[in-house]
Amino acid sequence: MTLSISQSAYEELMDEMDAIEPTYHPDPDEDRDFMGSFPPLLGQGYWRNIELRDGLSVTLGHLQLHDRVLSAQPEGAEDYLEFHLHVSGTHQNDGDWLGAGEYCLYGSGLMPKAAFDLLDRDPFLEVQILMRADLLRSFIGDSNGELTPALQPWVRCPDRSRYAYFGTATPAMQLAARQMLRCNFQGISKRLFLEGKSLELLGLAAAVEMARTEGDRLPIPLDLLDRIHHARDILHQQLDNPPSLGGLAKLVNLNEYNLKQGFRQVFGTTVFGYLHDYRMQQAKQTLEMGDWKVGEVARMVGYTNLPAFSRAFSKRFNMPPSDCLRKKSV
Repeated sequence: MTLSISQSAYEELMDEMDAIEPTYHPDPDEDRDFMGSFPPLLGQGYWRNIELRDGLSVTLGHLQLHDRVLSAQPEGAEDYLEFHLHVSGTHQNDGDWLGAGEYCLYGSGLMPKAAFDLLDRDPFLEVQILMRADLLRSFIGDSNGELTPALQPWVRCPDRSRYAYFGTATPAMQLAARQMLRCNFQGISKRLFLEGKSLELLGLAAAVEMARTEGDRLPIPLDLLDRIHHARDILHQQLDNPPSLGGLAKLVNLNEYNLKQGFRQVFGTTVFGYLHDYRMQQAKQTLEMGDWKVGEVARMVGYTNLPAFSRAFSKRFNMPPSDCLRKKSV
């Protein structure tokens, strides 16, 4: 079943929900920290909004839809930069898919009329950061508030369509998002922690953007750069069963030589050197979450042989994978 709902109808549902089950302050020391329940007509779960400072807020969501939901959002100008990362759950925004382990970044400017398709296959576990454009300039602009050329598209006039980029979240992004979702600090400690993690995520997004547009090493054509990043995204998405070098080259419409040279130029390593390091980093961060056993994590990152995984992990981090296990914190 699919439920279609307008933005105004959605807001009415949220208002009705607030009348039935009012939002509350999960942190008694913070009146700018609100938590509310999701309308039962659409699903179940919660959303939590924390205003960290004037012009900077974070929303943490854990929602499960009953059915697929289609919603429409009207055109409007936005003065905020939005960073949105999905730990789980999938939605589509006018053909752009945002799935588990992916993020999107919207700049300020004109937000065109859009149609959102929220799929009900998995729970939504997500982090959203909003930063006002002038605050962004104060953080990363020069003495005149001007942004570096690679990041200037992030801030546009209200009559210009806002910038949008969809990408695969790096391991560091995923770890920071999970840490925010699991944050159990209160008061000033909570605000400092969440603000630090919000700036960390925006900084990681800025690093990706600058690498895409400027390159961190020798300049290469933008078309080749896009193909190399596409190849990297494929490796991330097929971590447990990656394609061969030739298969990967075909998927991004490159020959093997250009793929190998481009990968080394952009990431400073070989294709499978990058894959190996990413697997190990992903395994370490997953183990540190405490949710899975060593054998389960080994399979997640593409190892069917547990001793081989343990040897590779120990060589990479100078400790056995079991040393990373810790009790799950909630």
